[in-house]
This record gives sequence, structure tokens and C-alpha cells, in this order.
Amino acid sequence: MKMQQPRYSKEEFARRGQALYEQRVRAQVEEGNIDRIVAIDIETGEFEVGDDPLAASDQLFARCPDAQPWLVRIGHRALYRFGASMPVAQHD
Repeated sequence: MKMQQPRYSKEEFARRGQALYEQRVRAQVEEGNIDRIVAIDIETGEFEVGDDPLAASDQLFARCPDAQPWLVRIGHRALYRFGASMPVAQHD
């Protein structure tokens, strides 16, 4: 597999990924998938859900070989956490 090169600044990458998750993806994946990972192509909005970051990314690359994937842990603010455990935020 060829190495993907970023096409956006870190700030633009994060802005696009978070916006897509909040506006288009979250409502489709949250129920029944808490703690799983969603990989979202920040250019097309295509996404895949997996049990870990590698599985979700591999599934996305299988469908969209040129994807620029943004990864989110479903039901959490970040993919990984450091330090003390925080309760999962409940969304309406």
C-alpha cells in the first residue's frame, strides 16, 4: 500500500473531520456502537466503523483508496484519553 500524504493543515483536517462527524455521521453510528471507532474520509464523507483504529481505517481504504481518514471513538470526545477516567458524555 502506498503511503498517503496529508493534503490539509492539521487545523483544517481536524475542523473538517469534526464537522463531518457532528453534522452527518454521529446520528448514523452512535446507537449500538459506543466505544467503537469510526473512520471518516474528510473529503467525501464516506465512513466505516470498526472495533479498533486499524480495522476502521483498513475498511475505509478498501472502499476509498485515496481517503484522508479522521478517526473518532464513538460516544467520546477523543480517540484516546490520558490520565484519570472520565464518564462518557450522554447525547440527546
